Formats: sequence, C-alpha cells, structure tokens
Amino acid sequence: MTAAAGMDSPSSSPVRGTPLLKDELDIVIPTIRNLDFLEMWRPFFQPYHLIVVQDGDPSKTIRVPEGFDYELYNRNDIKRILGPKAACISFKDSACRCFGYMVSKKKYIYTIDDDCFVAKDPSGKEIDALEQHISNLLTPSTPYFFNTLYDPYREGTDFVRGYPFSLREGTPTVVSHGLWLNIPDYDAPTQLVKPRERNTRYVDAVLTIPRGTLFPMCGMNLAFDRELIGSAMYFGLMGDGQPIGRYDDMWAGWCIKVICDHLRLGVKTGLPYIWHSKASNPFVNFKKEYKGIFWQEELIPFFQTVVLPKDCTTVQKCYIELSKQVREKLGKIDPYFTKLADAMVTWIEAWEELNPPGTAAEVVNGSSNGK
Repeated sequence: MTAAAGMDSPSSSPVRGTPLLKDELDIVIPTIRNLDFLEMWRPFFQPYHLIVVQDGDPSKTIRVPEGFDYELYNRNDIKRILGPKAACISFKDSACRCFGYMVSKKKYIYTIDDDCFVAKDPSGKEIDALEQHISNLLTPSTPYFFNTLYDPYREGTDFVRGYPFSLREGTPTVVSHGLWLNIPDYDAPTQLVKPRERNTRYVDAVLTIPRGTLFPMCGMNLAFDRELIGSAMYFGLMGDGQPIGRYDDMWAGWCIKVICDHLRLGVKTGLPYIWHSKASNPFVNFKKEYKGIFWQEELIPFFQTVVLPKDCTTVQKCYIELSKQVREKLGKIDPYFTKLADAMVTWIEAWEELNPPGTAAEVVNGSSNGK
C-alpha cells in the first residue's frame, strides 16, 4: 500500500470542546493490526491527523475506523521515500514509529501504542491524555532546581518558599512522558517474577526530570516538540536482523536527555495516564532484552558522563557528536554499536532531506530562532 491519505465519512460521535493544537499536532501509531482501539479514543483523537506506520508484512491491509484523517506508510513506502537510507528504520519492531516523526510536518507529536486505551482518574472521569500532554508541553520545565510541590505551573500550585526567583521562568518543555495504569512497563525478568502485578496507583503529579538525571523513557504514551527535539528522537536499530530489542525508546530517551541538558531544554514525566491493556510475553521479551540487560550497565555510565562541546548549538550537531562518541566508546563493547552509530548519522541525513534546514526552529541555549 502506498502512503495513502484517507479521510473517511464523518462520524456522528461528538468531539469534546475545541481541540487544542488541532493543526499543529500529529498522532503517530506503529502497528501490525487493525486499529480498532481508536474507537475508544474517538472523542479525543478524531480532530487530529494520524500517521500510521505499518510494521511487518506490507501486503497486509490495516483497517482504520471511519471518520479519522490519516496517512499510512508500510515498509515499501519507507524504502521508496528514503531509498538506501531506509536501513536506519527498524523492521519488525515498534521502533519503526520514528519514521512517522520524520515525515510529519507538524510542530508536535503524540505517539501511542495500539494496546493502550482511555484510562479513568480516581473520580471515574475519562482522562484526555492528549490535553494533559499539551498542557505539559506548553508550560515550562524546571530542571535546575526541584520544586517540592512538583509542577509549579499547574493550577492550584506555585513555587515554594526558597525557590530562586532567577530560575522561576523555567526552560522550554520539549518532552512529556506519560505513564500507565494496569500493565506496568516492566522488563522481562521483573515480568517473570511478578506476572500478576498491576499498577493501580494514580499519582496526580507532573515532575520535571532534573538536569543530569537519566530516565527510562517509554514510547507508548509520549508527546514531544518535534521542531525542537524531533531530530534526536531516533529509536535506534532494533528488531529484525539486530541483536537487541525493546530498548528503542530507552535509547532515544538517553540521547534526548543528554541533548536537552546541554541545550537547556526540559523533560517532564507523570500525568497523563493511559490504560495499558495487554502484557507482552516475558519469554519472548527476555530473548529481545538479553544483551541489553548486560549492555545497559555500561551504557548508563556512558550517558552519565558524556560531554557535548560548546559548539554543538543545534540538536542535529549534538546528535552527530553523540554518534561519534557512541562509535568511539561503545563500539568497544560490541560491533552493534558501531553499526548503530552509523545509523544515527544516516537518520540525521534522512531527517534533513525530508526537513531541509530552515523549515524548523534552531535551538540555541534553551531558545529557538526563526519562530
């Protein structure tokens, strides 16, 4: 199937209020199956444009419910659009979603997995995850000094006594990392020892992740400013033909956090919650994660100590520099990291081909030019 754009017949389902950033945000969904899960999200997602990235067999037809504005790309489309550079896009892994980030022309991206449904808050009200993500992105972050009442920009709270006034302006927020009720995002060993564990704790909080602190980013409920950080949101080489899987979003999270710290940009985590409905097979997961479980003990110290030069004033420059250090320092662990470093460069080249310089903002020390 070619990169088809579709707008099916209008639905009679009501849309709630005026959708925020309707013309500035794309929803990216990686999938191997029909997108029936969108029916539950219809009141929240229908006003927005969807980018569906079909993984697996490109001859299979993916059904999208009527009433959604979408474009769908399969592996054949990715090869046609990127040519030889398509090798940097993972196959048979949800990491393929980052192709959707590349072809989008919107300022913001929200990405969600097809086994995630609308959650409810403790009062029983359905959670508009997209609205909360947008709120997170449109208010500043506070990575340089921790506010003990968490996000000071939320209604009903503020900076506490002793918080420096010079830091209250905050920094631009470029990533909003949401959480999950029901099935937690556990690794395979934890799944095996806690097969029945479910997350029922709803914590009504949004926190800025402090500068210098890494975190395990999960891609199944994630929003970000595509213009300001999108070119670093590469989910690596995973899945078919690769020695590792299920580290795609975490790799991207480590990379973007180092770059955000360098460029004085902010990352938030906490609200909103979605309902994660399906636990993946822990034995299959263990085969995918096996090497990563060992490698991460060296990857984390690498990212904790990596230093980007002062002349890295844009996300792309930071990412190319990071690829050099990955090749030099992590290539000693396994040849896979040399291959990954090459793919990081290819990703930037492909990104710039589809998004020529000057079409998006350039980040310089926590500000943006050209806006």
